[in-house]
Amino acid sequence: MRIAVIGGTGVYDPTWLSQSTTEEVATPFGPTRVTRGHLEGMEEEVFFMNRHGAGHKVPPHLVNYRANIWALRELGVDRVVATAAVGSLNVAMPPGAFVLCDQFLDFTKARASTFHNGGESGVVHTDMTEPYCPDMRSVLVQKAKELGIAAVNGGCYVTTDGPRFETPAEIKAYRLLGGDVVGMTGVPEVVLARELGLCYSTVALVTNFAAGISSEVLSHQEVLDVMAQNVAGLRNVIAAALPLLQHERTCACSLSAH
Repeated sequence: MRIAVIGGTGVYDPTWLSQSTTEEVATPFGPTRVTRGHLEGMEEEVFFMNRHGAGHKVPPHLVNYRANIWALRELGVDRVVATAAVGSLNVAMPPGAFVLCDQFLDFTKARASTFHNGGESGVVHTDMTEPYCPDMRSVLVQKAKELGIAAVNGGCYVTTDGPRFETPAEIKAYRLLGGDVVGMTGVPEVVLARELGLCYSTVALVTNFAAGISSEVLSHQEVLDVMAQNVAGLRNVIAAALPLLQHERTCACSLSAH
């Protein structure tokens, strides 16, 4: 059972891995870079991918999501833990809270969001009833609580294109639709993982209240500052959870692959 971590804002390098090496992986959607290394308690190598590239130079709407997920599948990865910095739409999920998402709302517009574009493979409609792996979510919540970290089991991740922040009017609409947190990278990553039958879980770290909920002007520096304060806890949760995710899969995530 091979596991990968996709690091988002503030999680740029796999410091928990030893003997790590980085390689370029060719895919039908272009090349991408993956780091592999060892983690105590793990039988297999663990893979790490920096979503925004070295130096955080790739904005959310230009991330090559298809290349990233395809590369992980080609490397034999079965499970993916992704991190995300998010704004909160829900006062029960304040800055510093970890949210283990169970649903999403997609408000992206022009991203390459599927591997299924017809042709010889035909038309494919992937079931997204449970977009995030429930087994992975359960383990991550358990480990967070054991480490004394506030973790919310379930939440709806609203994905927008970015790179701008949302307006108060947009946030009001997302709340009415059931959104709990808002970010810019959740989709299509979760969709692509499901299309390839990978188990996928997002650990979303709340860095701020969204526009209109907070009276403060939003800034990327605020996001980075809160991530820096909480990144050690985030790494610890993931490192503690990974050894418990080596077992054979009993969830239905792989059944959606075509």
